Amino acid sequence: MARRALTTTAATIAAALLLASCGGGDDGSSDDIKGADEGSSSPSATAAADDAGPDLSLPGDLKVEFDGTKPSDAEHAAALENAEKYILALNHGITAQDPKDPAYQFYSLGSAAKYAQTQIQAYVDGEWTATGTDSYYQAKTDDVGSSGGVLVTMCRDQGKFYGKNVKTEKVKYTKPSLNDYQEFRLLMKPPQGDQKIWKVLQIEVQGRVQECKR
Repeated sequence: MARRALTTTAATIAAALLLASCGGGDDGSSDDIKGADEGSSSPSATAAADDAGPDLSLPGDLKVEFDGTKPSDAEHAAALENAEKYILALNHGITAQDPKDPAYQFYSLGSAAKYAQTQIQAYVDGEWTATGTDSYYQAKTDDVGSSGGVLVTMCRDQGKFYGKNVKTEKVKYTKPSLNDYQEFRLLMKPPQGDQKIWKVLQIEVQGRVQECKR
């Protein structure tokens, strides 16, 4: 899989939040999810989900793990929790084979929603789903200037996370390497108006991160 090293600056993050609060769009960078083949408008997700949120269940052969201490700050804890739910929603969309799955739409906006749709579509186009264990750890949260936003950073180990062909059910196993270790940066937008939850506004992924190796 092709991977790109990405960087995030405080100024870029603050600008994205400011633009979003004014009703504008934003541009986010993204990275391929392991297992996807190389080579719109939609219904309101909020309306489709009940107060408890959308379905985030996964098949029995796929596990998503989050290992880390929750922040003592209530807002940071809420931001981290919904960042994790966005990742669960992305995996739910992959296994449901639905690029317009309401789960990721419920927890994301702007380029983060586009990122999820693009990743799920890549799996669908390649006739892949996901299996194994997708692990996230070393989570950190930081305030983003005076915007009220929170930047969630976490490491990812996808060494036991594999693609599985939806027709043959053949699993594409890979050898352990530095490619398995990534750093996720998720820009969380605080609840505003009718929006009652923290949502992912922008996501960036840096590949081959030595500091995430364990």
